[in-house]
Amino acid sequence: MGNKKAGSSEERLSVFLSLVLRHQPEAAGITLDEHGWADVEALIQGISGTGRPMDMELLEDIVRTDAKGRYSFNEDRTLIRANQGHSIPVDVELTETAPPQVLYHGTASRFEQAILEQGLKPMSRLYVHLSGDAKTALTVGRRHGKPVVFEVDSGRMSRDGEHFYISQNGVWLTKRVKPEYLKRNI
Repeated sequence: MGNKKAGSSEERLSVFLSLVLRHQPEAAGITLDEHGWADVEALIQGISGTGRPMDMELLEDIVRTDAKGRYSFNEDRTLIRANQGHSIPVDVELTETAPPQVLYHGTASRFEQAILEQGLKPMSRLYVHLSGDAKTALTVGRRHGKPVVFEVDSGRMSRDGEHFYISQNGVWLTKRVKPEYLKRNI
């Protein structure tokens, strides 16, 4: 992640921030509004209250240096949220967007057969995450094991009435990808 050394306290804080803003706000004793926003002061206080020292400067550094662009502040930096990847029901106010003809999904090869049979499902998340290029999808796949990349016929899906959204950090999102829209790329 960015310039952070693996295992550094800042990296551990970033991982905890991801947990709080995407999955378990109660881990820091906070709540998210219906759009996934958390009050920055409450978040800093909540994280600090878990024995993890946090201040605004450190929070801004984590947001600025996150290699995946996971987080966003509102204009006056009083609110913060994760851009996508939530397992809790929030509406991050995505705008439906026409996708490119082809998108990509990277995963571990051990999931290949199930994906070919059942398609891509959001699993514990609200959306299936797709990449705009095969290289990014390959990087994602490597995080899960021996990688495999699928091409998604997103143009045809869109013409067939499926909805696509793009998050603030460029990740494409859709509710599901049926097997007929998938082709193994790598």
